[in-house]
This record gives sequence, C-alpha cells and structure tokens, in this order.
Amino acid sequence: MTLFSACQEKDTHPGQPVTKREHIFRESLRNFRAMTLMVQDKEPFSPQEFLEYAQQLKALSPQPWEHFPPGSDYSPSRALPAVWQQPEAFKQAQEKFMTAAGQLAEVAQSGDLARIRPAYDQVEESCSACHHDFRSVGGLL
Repeated sequence: MTLFSACQEKDTHPGQPVTKREHIFRESLRNFRAMTLMVQDKEPFSPQEFLEYAQQLKALSPQPWEHFPPGSDYSPSRALPAVWQQPEAFKQAQEKFMTAAGQLAEVAQSGDLARIRPAYDQVEESCSACHHDFRSVGGLL
C-alpha cells in the first residue's frame, strides 16, 4: 500500500457512486492524455492509436453520469453542489462533452491531424467548462 492510497478516503456508501464515476473519469483522462501528447507533438502522431483512444473516450463519455444520484456529494467527491442544484446546466455540460467526444472519434477516422486538432480542442473545452462549473479544484468529479 502506498502512502497516497493510505491517505485517500474510501467510498463506503451503497453502490459506491463516487468510486464508480471517478474510475470512469480516470479511464477517460488516461485516453485523453494519450491524445494530448500526440496533438501537442510530444509523442509521434499515430493515426490508428489516436483513433483507438478517441473511440474509447467516446464509449466512456455517457457512462459516468448515472453515478451522480442525489446524496452522492460526500467526500471524496469533488463535485460542487451545482451538480444537483442546476441539473439542467449539468445535463447540458454532459451532452456537450458526449457530442464533442463523438465528433472527435468521427474526425479521428480521417487520420488527418490538422482536422483532428479542432475536434480535440472542443473536447478539451467541454471538460474545462464542466470542471469550472461543477468540480472543486484538485480532483475529479
């Protein structure tokens, strides 16, 4: 056991919604970071690998939202009260992310990095906007 994991709070609530959504967000982030390295020319661009990451992100994009039931605003969650106080705005943020992830996966099929970059930027913008409005600093939702 690492020191970090020993200090982390555990989700002991029924169904563990915080744990489930954080797992999905971490997996999404893993795929997005791999694409980021290629888009930022920090890793060689591999059209096939990028497509696989984009398709995985698209598949993950609708999954975390069911794990935000009322009452799941307990620690270790970083979700702000706005998630439950502004459900329509939160739903719009989800839809924006899912749409952007879908468009990225579609454009990634072209293998053309010049076409991919704007679609990648849309995903990044949707993540940033949602985090700004619905997540406290320093963690996943």
